[in-house]
Amino acid sequence: MAVRRVMPVLQWDAAQENREFYGLLGLEEVMNLGWIMTLASPSAPAAQVSFMASDTIAPVTPDMSVKVDDVDATCAVVRDSGAEIVHPLQDEEWGVRRFFVRAPADRAINMLSHR
Repeated sequence: MAVRRVMPVLQWDAAQENREFYGLLGLEEVMNLGWIMTLASPSAPAAQVSFMASDTIAPVTPDMSVKVDDVDATCAVVRDSGAEIVHPLQDEEWGVRRFFVRAPADRAINMLSHR
């Protein structure tokens, strides 16, 4: 299992304001599903931040996303450890396969791979 990217997920209500402010820092919109927007650096695409009103499919809003090379293997390791899976492993319509795990301090981590 290899980590490809770690990205904070910030709660938001104001997409335009975030897009404008973080644009000043050199980030550009690379995804916007209406309820989640991701901004990235054009020169270093793995440097990203997402803004999410609330996850429309999962029972909680994650605090962080971690992209791995094999989300199925990662899920098996996490499940075998006894950690709490708070959103089951599944394919999402926007091209990712993901699950959420409960981390210390009651944080939810979105573990994903692109399909």
